[in-house]
Amino acid sequence: MAAAEPAPRRIYQQRSKITSLPFYYEGFLWIKQGRSKEVKYWTELRGTKLFLYSDKKQEKFTDSIDLQYLISVTDKYPNQKQWAEVILKLPNEEVYIKTETAEDAEEWKGFILTVSQLSVPTSLTLLPGQIIQLKEVLEKESSRRASESSQEAIPSPCTRSPGFPCTYEDVGNVNAMPLCFYTVSRQQAAEMLLKDENCGNLILRPGADCKNYAVTIREPMENSSTPPVKHYRILKTDSGFIIELDRPVTLKSLDEVVNHFVNETRGKLRPFVSDIYDTQIDYSVKETEKHADNVTVKQKKSPQSKIKQLVNHFSQEKTIPSQRGKENAYVNVFPR
Repeated sequence: MAAAEPAPRRIYQQRSKITSLPFYYEGFLWIKQGRSKEVKYWTELRGTKLFLYSDKKQEKFTDSIDLQYLISVTDKYPNQKQWAEVILKLPNEEVYIKTETAEDAEEWKGFILTVSQLSVPTSLTLLPGQIIQLKEVLEKESSRRASESSQEAIPSPCTRSPGFPCTYEDVGNVNAMPLCFYTVSRQQAAEMLLKDENCGNLILRPGADCKNYAVTIREPMENSSTPPVKHYRILKTDSGFIIELDRPVTLKSLDEVVNHFVNETRGKLRPFVSDIYDTQIDYSVKETEKHADNVTVKQKKSPQSKIKQLVNHFSQEKTIPSQRGKENAYVNVFPR
């Protein structure tokens, strides 16, 4: 079967603005997820993600599938030559992808296994030219992963200071950032959330590319000694910020990004606040009269710091109803 004609160059450039992940492969796939119906998508493999478009000219993807933690790739009907179907087993679901021929399925499996396992599969029936392509993809993806790891491994203070080795226009005044913003790496953020559970379970931090941002959360799981930690990319654009989910969410500020996570999880996520000191304490004074002695006694209430007020504010967020329902990937993740 002849290779599918690629998407127009202008559309390709527009799609590249949405994600920084490198482009590796594309073509039509029939995809079935869970109990949903099988749908035909124009599919791009970028990094370890499949981006799904309703057609070649659609600029913004309809959905995406993360292959980073792919468990296995198997043929549903190994001897079938036409309409070959492949099962992608992921930690939380199985995704069925279908191609018109077994040859197309082999090529897709080759690219998927190469980026997810960081090795060129030897068990597939591929042409020499296809193997060369996979080796090139392997080199690019290995380099991307190594670069990402080295940037996240840069030591940085676990404090709210502008000392992070990146230049951020938004961080000219760090005090103007959300209180849960810390100039820490991916690993440091996870360690902070697991070490100080009472301080909150959501951290906003710089992204690995020093241009965008990321949110690290600790899932509030019951009966779990080690709650899972997850990371979400926050893409900076000219008009605001995009939370890269299966259905991307666009917001105007980083404060709105943090509030979105809090509201969508009905307060189960709380911004991580630690090592912040008040500069003043507010007292409220209540006067009561004791008529028997004709003496006015002033009773002082206990001081309440700004940090306690902040914690109380976010505890009240639990009663805020969701504005987007089931539209986001993390809405129904947490137990209620």
